[in-house]
Amino acid sequence: MIKVNENYMKIQASYLFAEIAHRVSAYQEANPDAKIIRLGIGDVTEPLAPVVVAAMHKGVDDEAARESFRGYGPEQGYAFLREAIAENDFKARGIDISASEIFVSDGAKCDTANIQELFGDDITIAVPDPVYPVYVDTNVMAGRTGVAENGRYGKLVYLDSTKENGFVPNIPSEKVDLIYLCFPNNPTGATATKEQLQAWVDYAKANKSIILFDAAYEAFIRTPGIPHSIYECDGAKECAIEFRSFSKTAGFTGVRCGYTVVPEALMAYTKDGEAVALRPMWTRRQTTKFNGCSYITQCGAAAIYTEEGKAQIKATIDFYLENAKLIKTALTDLGFDVVGGSDSPYIWVNVKGDSWGFFDKLLKEANVVTTPGAGFGKAGEGYIRISAFNSRANVEEAIKRISKVLA
Repeated sequence: MIKVNENYMKIQASYLFAEIAHRVSAYQEANPDAKIIRLGIGDVTEPLAPVVVAAMHKGVDDEAARESFRGYGPEQGYAFLREAIAENDFKARGIDISASEIFVSDGAKCDTANIQELFGDDITIAVPDPVYPVYVDTNVMAGRTGVAENGRYGKLVYLDSTKENGFVPNIPSEKVDLIYLCFPNNPTGATATKEQLQAWVDYAKANKSIILFDAAYEAFIRTPGIPHSIYECDGAKECAIEFRSFSKTAGFTGVRCGYTVVPEALMAYTKDGEAVALRPMWTRRQTTKFNGCSYITQCGAAAIYTEEGKAQIKATIDFYLENAKLIKTALTDLGFDVVGGSDSPYIWVNVKGDSWGFFDKLLKEANVVTTPGAGFGKAGEGYIRISAFNSRANVEEAIKRISKVLA
């Protein structure tokens, strides 16, 4: 008799976005003529930048000739991409991150899910609430939590992100080992100041904790002074791992590419208190379980760091930010309390009621898909998340429909 991993049975009903897809599919089947506009899942809609497409075509051509053909690549990523990342994302901002500390992957979702394999089963984990579900669910699968009661899992420390604290969680009074942070935040769109992040770094260093910092949306930051990286804080290389994604930065949701930074100075500890460097552990994990992101994909990713690439990527992100501004303005004019929509592609709307009910109302009466805040955690109830990822025409049409329903 083969036994299953019963931790999977603790996971609440279904993955948030799978439930959304199910409800939308059921409604569409019952109403085949409905023209649904999707502003729910954070999937991009605009085509890849021309410079990226050209670079990927060249990568395909390289694979067509014996002299330039590439088979298995380095699991950590090709040097040409890692060096471009180090130079443009970090050194250009005065941050000393080397190419050897960068690990290219097929996306930040996978890395934020897999990183927990480096840590013991008996650690104390703190997660923001509301939160990107992957942080929680992967630790449930690994057996680090108790069962879910009233929307929260036992053994996890929940850090409420509310209007009262500006959607930046307060530092816990107790000691925790592993801390998940995400800024600009998914789902709220909130940002953290350098002073706020520095306080978390100081806490982590004082308690020998580790911060897992998800910076997937850093390219949307336009406000001067808002940190793009946790490593802008003093001492962060000794206590933080950072995740980046090309999915939203360059429209790679279908192409799949991202990277993780594991500094050489970062240590964790054995049960006997012996310090262990995490970078070699992550290297071993990746070389054992991952064959690397494709050469063609990495050619495309490297192209975004050219001057032409930077301009094209910025133009696309500016387009999404203008969408966000239009949505935020419309919801504000309707009298809703709104967060995000600047420095972020997400608009977090206080609907003052049942978030799944509000989701259903907009789906059925406006044919617009959003994301219910309750799916992101207990503290997300009463809110919906609206994504700015869509065409201008669809965003403007969605605003008209929502305004008609909610006016």
